[in-house]
Amino acid sequence: MSAPPVDLDAQVRAADPDRWLSSRFVADEGRRADLITLYAFEAELMAIPTRVTQPLLAEMRYRWWADQMDGVFANAPRIGHPVLEALTGVVHRHGLDRAPLEALIEAHIGRVHGEPHDLDAFYVGPMQAAARVLAGPGHETAVVDAGRLRGLIQTGRFDEARALRSAANAALKALPTEAFPAVAHAALADPAAPEPVKRLRLVWASLRGRV
Repeated sequence: MSAPPVDLDAQVRAADPDRWLSSRFVADEGRRADLITLYAFEAELMAIPTRVTQPLLAEMRYRWWADQMDGVFANAPRIGHPVLEALTGVVHRHGLDRAPLEALIEAHIGRVHGEPHDLDAFYVGPMQAAARVLAGPGHETAVVDAGRLRGLIQTGRFDEARALRSAANAALKALPTEAFPAVAHAALADPAAPEPVKRLRLVWASLRGRV
């Protein structure tokens, strides 16, 4: 399995440095490439409001992405679009569900129209997909609270995040080691923690009962 085009990796590094950094912990090059593809798809969605200022125009672009899911899940992506072509391979290699990808697009549409963040759509679903790419099915429940924790921190709801952290850490103890990079960026979101790489190692060691 070949790595994704360099531009996808660079795109994720520029758009989402926390998750790009956590992806460096994936030893298997193919799975790392697939993880980067998922994040590149999200980066495309996140960039839309920076390119168009009118909500209806942004919604039109999101609807285009929603329409492209037909081709992605039929194994017939839009030819020449690197993210869609790469995403199609990831979907079929790992048996990803369509509903979380569509929910993410719909959540973005809601946001451009001023609706509150849908934490499950923005954070939990993508984290579950990432865990599946890295460790296969069966780990969806273990990452739910970690996804919500990241969402709470990203949206400035720090008191709620602190209240959820213990439960999130407890659930992650059931997660296999190879799935750790799918949740590592939840640790990076804590501004009080040590510098990023050390932070990741300390959190994972703690979750596995080694510190």
